[in-house]
Amino acid sequence: MSTTPSVTDELVVLGKVGAVHGVRGEVKVHSFTESMEDLLDYPVWQLRRDQEVKQVKLASGRLQGKSLVAKIEGLDDREIARTFTGYEICVYRSELPELAGDEFYWHQLEGLKVINQDQQLFGIVDHLLETGANDVLVVKPCAGSLDDRERLLPYTQQCVQSVDLTAGEMHVEWDADF
Repeated sequence: MSTTPSVTDELVVLGKVGAVHGVRGEVKVHSFTESMEDLLDYPVWQLRRDQEVKQVKLASGRLQGKSLVAKIEGLDDREIARTFTGYEICVYRSELPELAGDEFYWHQLEGLKVINQDQQLFGIVDHLLETGANDVLVVKPCAGSLDDRERLLPYTQQCVQSVDLTAGEMHVEWDADF
C-alpha cells in the first residue's frame, strides 16, 4: 500500500469498502459497476476518503452470496482492514474501457447543461439515480436556468435527444411545466 497525492479530478468512483469479512483482512465491497464483479477487473485501486488517497493492489476477489469480498495485497489483519471501511474505490478515468459512440459513463454526463426542445435551460446534471426501470437524471438549477426547480428526468431515448460532451450540453424532449 502506498499513499499517493490527491488527483481526484482524474478518479472515478466504482465502489466502496464495507465491513470486514473474516479474520484474514478481507473486506466486503459495494460495487457500483453494471455487473458487480466487474470491479474485480481492475488490479489497482485508488482508495479515497476525504482528501486522502491510498493506492492498493487487489490480491483476489470473489462473489459470496449476494456480496463481493476482496483481499487487498498486504492486508492480512482484521483490525487494520477495519480502518479501510468507508473508503471509496476509485480508478483513473483512463483505465475505463471505451464505450460505443452512443453510450456514456455517468461521470461524463454530470455537469452537462440540460436544454429542452424549446431551448429552455433547465440546469445542469448533478448526478444520476439508478432505479429498477431506467436511470434518472437529477437536474439542478444553475445561472441562467429557466427557474429554480430541481427536475428528475428519465435517462431514456424518448427523453434524451442528444448528448454533446464537447459543447457540454444535453438536449431533452421535456416540457418545462412537467
